[in-house]
Amino acid sequence: MAMSGQILSYDGQSRMRPFEQAPRPVVGYSCDYAAGHETGLHRHPRAQLLFATAGVMRVTTEPALFTVPPGTGLWVPAGTLHAVRMDGAVQMRALFLRADAAASGPVATMVIAVSPLLRELILTVCGEPVVWDASGPTRLVAELALHEIGRAGTRRLSLPACHDPRLARVAAALVADPADPRDLDGYAAIAGASVRTLARLFRAETGMSFQQWRRQLRMTEALARIAQGVPPGRAAAAVGYASVPAFGAAFRETFGTTPAMALPKR
Repeated sequence: MAMSGQILSYDGQSRMRPFEQAPRPVVGYSCDYAAGHETGLHRHPRAQLLFATAGVMRVTTEPALFTVPPGTGLWVPAGTLHAVRMDGAVQMRALFLRADAAASGPVATMVIAVSPLLRELILTVCGEPVVWDASGPTRLVAELALHEIGRAGTRRLSLPACHDPRLARVAAALVADPADPRDLDGYAAIAGASVRTLARLFRAETGMSFQQWRRQLRMTEALARIAQGVPPGRAAAAVGYASVPAFGAAFRETFGTTPAMALPKR
């Protein structure tokens, strides 16, 4: 996966600039994107918490691929090269954090749980001007938002990236169809490498076996569907599980909750 040669458009950079230079510790950024929109690779001088009230964001970084469904947010440290693709129409409501405020967040890019309280705090900050009244109530909202970010739990919604071209071809085929039942020998021709070589590459590049990587992909894709309201049974079938109980067990082992609990609240 090449991580150079693309940047946000000039218009995109201009739109972002006030949020990256504001004197306040936390500022909100709101933008609605059409399905399939891609930002291209870019970086920001400030840390971000990417959050969407609707839609799923797919974020690519050098080490990993992240899926960000509703109910979660992606913490992106300052200077991190990344690209965002919108899976469906996305209503992004994000926070930009000054360096001192960013100390409240993780040191690495990761998906965090967005509690109902943090969600409302994000929306409140996004409803304020970029330079909000430093003596008004928004100061307290921002402080509470930083506190909630600092205590947020993490979510296993990332996959180690595959950089070797042979491995990347296998990964792309799996992402396109997580339900594909073929084992590693079924992908050898696509990859242009032997089964033994592919197995070695998976371990070396991702720290996972092929089976572990595919299972994590399937769980991630299933959660993304369920978070958008797809019934668990349909999500299970879409990622290759014929048995709903087996899917439920794998889901609980991965996320510590049941598929039904992951459905959006009405």
